[in-house]
Amino acid sequence: MFNGFYPRYDLEARIQHTKLDSWGNIPSARMNRIEEPATTDFQSVMSGLVENLNTSMNAPDNLLKDAMMGSENVDIHDVMIAMSKAELAVNVATTATGKIIQAYDKIMQIQI
Repeated sequence: MFNGFYPRYDLEARIQHTKLDSWGNIPSARMNRIEEPATTDFQSVMSGLVENLNTSMNAPDNLLKDAMMGSENVDIHDVMIAMSKAELAVNVATTATGKIIQAYDKIMQIQI
């Protein structure tokens, strides 16, 4: 059709560069972006979530104790924010647990 002519394009050079590409040591957001997972096993992910949940559940109590003792570094607003964060953490953990149980039930229903 073109008598053996195949155009050679340097696609990476033809990409229009943006401000994201010009910040020195920051890798390009457009090319060669592969993220490696921090952890590979399910057990370590779940144990990390449980530890974070436990920490966020204890934070409001500790801040409330400090506020009641008269610490100048802790305000009642900090206690309320910590309580909201703890409530959100419980909601996320409950939802994640429900989704995991649903996935397990679906896997168990698969007939071999």
